[in-house]
Amino acid sequence: MSVSYETRYASSPEAVKKYDTTELRNEFLIDNLMQKGKINLTYTHYDRYIAGSAVPDSPLKLEAIDPLKAGFFLERRELGIINVGDYGTVDVDGTSYSLAHKDALYIGSGAKEVIFKSDDPKNPAKFYLNSAPAHTSYPTKKVSLAEANKLELGSLETANHRTVNQMIIGGVVTTCQLQMGMTELKTGSVWNTMPAHVHDRRMEVYFYLDVPEGQSVCHFMGQPQETRHIWMQNHEAVISPPWSIHCGSGTSNYTFIWGMAGENLDYGDMDVAKITDLR
Repeated sequence: MSVSYETRYASSPEAVKKYDTTELRNEFLIDNLMQKGKINLTYTHYDRYIAGSAVPDSPLKLEAIDPLKAGFFLERRELGIINVGDYGTVDVDGTSYSLAHKDALYIGSGAKEVIFKSDDPKNPAKFYLNSAPAHTSYPTKKVSLAEANKLELGSLETANHRTVNQMIIGGVVTTCQLQMGMTELKTGSVWNTMPAHVHDRRMEVYFYLDVPEGQSVCHFMGQPQETRHIWMQNHEAVISPPWSIHCGSGTSNYTFIWGMAGENLDYGDMDVAKITDLR
């Protein structure tokens, strides 16, 4: 079987206050992504979310993992995909969707067969995957980077000038609860999602990419009055619990993909933490 997975259980904010560096990384960092010839998944008990990757050097089929107790992976789930590698194709029940670099694909619940392919196995596609439980089925839809809803936020003066590309989100794609997009920081800007916020109605996962060789991103998490940090490298992801802030600062500009699930689809539903109140 080409699909491997691990399970992460939810942690309370009181417990996380006492974690050392190794415990924080073991609980929240996902550092086994983008391995050639493999599908790697992390199943978290925060909203039953799955984050993972598929890097096909030959066709890779997405199969159900044991925690789902399902006949096929998308029996009761929806799936979002963003290609961060070279050209590739995703076959969904016999229909092929070609994804260029930074194109996205939403696959609705009920799709029985999902197969990942690279146009050139020597320069493979690198599919980043997010999945959440779904109560009904919505149509599969491709969203190119050009078709994303774009928000220009921040400024160079505060080192957070960025473009938010809303890709799998209401108004662009109809979903049950999954939302995904990609934020690109401008040259000279390093802070993402600042001012920071929490949204107790949904959890989130960040996946960092376009981090130059030799550079890193310091990701901040925890309650606003009790923050912690995790140093991250290119093509690593981090789980953000509903009670946690999620922001970061890099030693260079970079890009990150955000994915969310929970009981509220309102992108603006958040409780902002004043910068001067962070501890």
